[in-house]
Amino acid sequence: MMLLFLLVVIVALVLAIIGILVEGLFYLLIIGAIILIADVALLALRSTRRRRPLR
Repeated sequence: MMLLFLLVVIVALVLAIIGILVEGLFYLLIIGAIILIADVALLALRSTRRRRPLR
């Protein structure tokens, strides 16, 4: 699972860098940011579900 998270983060960063460097591809920066935010949110949801309540 952590490997998939890392892969998605790398893809989001690459899209963001391309969006910054190439003129006219600002939308790639936006897509990269959205993917990064969604990935971090999903990781947070999965990590909170694994905790078991204390008895």
